[in-house]
Amino acid sequence: MILASCGEIAFEIFGYPIHYYGIIMGLSIFCGIMLSYFICKRFFKELNPDVIFDVGIPVIIGAIIGARLYYCLFAYDYYFSHPINIVKIYEGGLSIHGAIIGGVIAGAVYTKNKKLPFLKLCDIFSFGLVLGQVIGRWGNFFNNEAFGRPYNGFIKLFVPENCRPFGYENFEYFHPTFLYESFLNIFILLILFLVLKYSYSEKKSGKIFFTYLICYSIVRFCIESIRIDSVFNIANIPLAQIVSLIILFFSLLCMYRKQLF
Repeated sequence: MILASCGEIAFEIFGYPIHYYGIIMGLSIFCGIMLSYFICKRFFKELNPDVIFDVGIPVIIGAIIGARLYYCLFAYDYYFSHPINIVKIYEGGLSIHGAIIGGVIAGAVYTKNKKLPFLKLCDIFSFGLVLGQVIGRWGNFFNNEAFGRPYNGFIKLFVPENCRPFGYENFEYFHPTFLYESFLNIFILLILFLVLKYSYSEKKSGKIFFTYLICYSIVRFCIESIRIDSVFNIANIPLAQIVSLIILFFSLLCMYRKQLF
C-alpha cells in the first residue's frame, strides 16, 4: 500500500489558499475539546463541564504559541533572518513538546487565578490532547514531513523529490512514521480510559495526565529513532528523544512522590 499526499493546499477562498494542515489542526482542536467536554460531563460530575471551554481557550492559545516558539527557537538562524515566517503555522513547524509546555503553563496560570483543580483538569484534557494528536499527525502527511527512513514494505509513504532530505534524493518510499504515531496514540487513548475506569479516584488527581506523559514519551522516543527529518540534534541525538526522556523520568518521579502507582 502506497500513501501519497495530494498536496498541501485543499482549496482557495477568494484566491487565498486553505491548507490541509490548518484544516486538520482545527479539526483536531475541535474534536479534542469536545472529547474533554464529554469526559468531564460523564466522569467528573463535581465539575461544571462548561469549565472545559473556559479553560480550553487559554490552554489552546498557550499550546499553539508554545508549539510554534519551541520549534522556531531551535531553528533560530532561519527565523531570525525570516521573522515573518514565524506566524506561518499552516506550513508546519509545530512541536508537540512545545504545545504541552505552553498549554500546561497557560492552564496552570488560569486555574490558579480561578481557583480550579489544576491536576484534575490536566487529567480531563489528556483525553482531548491524545485525540488531537491522533488527528493532527495527518497534517504532517499532507505536508510531506515527519517521515522515517527509506522503506519498501507493505505500507510505505511516497515523498516527492523536493521534500526529501539531503542524501535521500534517490529514494522514493519512506516509513510513514506519522501513521505509526497516530495509530499508537489510539492505544494511549485506550490506556487512559482503562486508568479512568479501573484505577482513578479523587485522591489520584494527575494520574491520567502523568500516564499520558509516560506513554507518549515512550512512543515518541521510539518513533524518533526511525525518523530522518529531525531538525534539532544534540551530539547526534534528536532533541525530541532527549526531551522525551526528561518528561518520562519527571512523570515517573511525580507519580512516585504523589503515590499514584
